Amino acid sequence: MGLFDRFKKNKRLETPVDLSYVGCDMHSHFIPAIDDGSKTVEESVEMITEMHNFGYRKVITTPHTMSDYYKNSSATILAGLEDVKAKVTENKMPIIVEAASEYYLDFDFERKLDEEKLLTFGDKYLLFEISYMNPPDNLFHIIFKMQMLGYKPILAHPERYNFWHTEFQRYEDFIDKGVYLQMNINSLSGYYSLATKKVAEQLIDKRMISFLGTDCHHIGHLKLMKETIYEPYLKKLIESGKLLNDTL
Repeated sequence: MGLFDRFKKNKRLETPVDLSYVGCDMHSHFIPAIDDGSKTVEESVEMITEMHNFGYRKVITTPHTMSDYYKNSSATILAGLEDVKAKVTENKMPIIVEAASEYYLDFDFERKLDEEKLLTFGDKYLLFEISYMNPPDNLFHIIFKMQMLGYKPILAHPERYNFWHTEFQRYEDFIDKGVYLQMNINSLSGYYSLATKKVAEQLIDKRMISFLGTDCHHIGHLKLMKETIYEPYLKKLIESGKLLNDTL
C-alpha cells in the first residue's frame, strides 16, 4: 500500500453513516422507461429495495422533464408511479414511494410555469436543474417567477456545475435569493470529479445544503453509496442539523 492509499484510507470513517437519519430521498430516477434511469419495473424494485436496506423510509422519485429529450408530463410520471407502487406493494416492501420531477430550465420551462401545474413535494418544493455547459441568462428571473407562483425552488446538485467552481459567490447568491441547494450523496466520493467533491465539501462547511439526494439512475450508483457512507463529510452534513429531508 502506497502513502497516498494509506492517507486516503485514514480519512474514511470506521463506522458507516446511518442513512436512516436522512429518512427520505427526494432525487432519483426509479420510474421505468421514461428517462435515463430505470429501464424496467423490476429494476425499479431492485433499486428501491436497496434504498430500504440503506435505511430510507420514503423515496420521492423525480424523472427528468425536458422539452427536447425527455418529454414527460405530470400524467406520464404519475402513471409510471402507479406501476412502481403496485410492484412495491406486491413485494410487501415497507417503504413509501411518491413522485415529482426534476425540471430542466430550457426554452419551454417558463411556459410550463404559466400553463401547467408542476409536480412538487413537501411544502411546494420544486426541483430543477440547468445545463452543465452554462447557466441560462434568465436564471434568476425564472427563480423569482417560481417563487411568485408559490413554489419553493431547489437547485439540483449545484456542486456539479463546473462553471461555478471558481466562483463560490454564485452559490451564496442562491442562498440569498431563497433557493434551496440539494447535494448528490455520491459527489462526496469523487465519482463526478475531485473538483466536484471539493466544492461539495465547501458547501457543507458553509452549511449551505438543505437536501441530500441520491440522484440514483442505476444499481451502480447504489453500489457506490456503500463506499460513500464512509465519507467524513457525509457524517458532517447529516450532523449539521440543516437537512430538511426528514420533513418531507
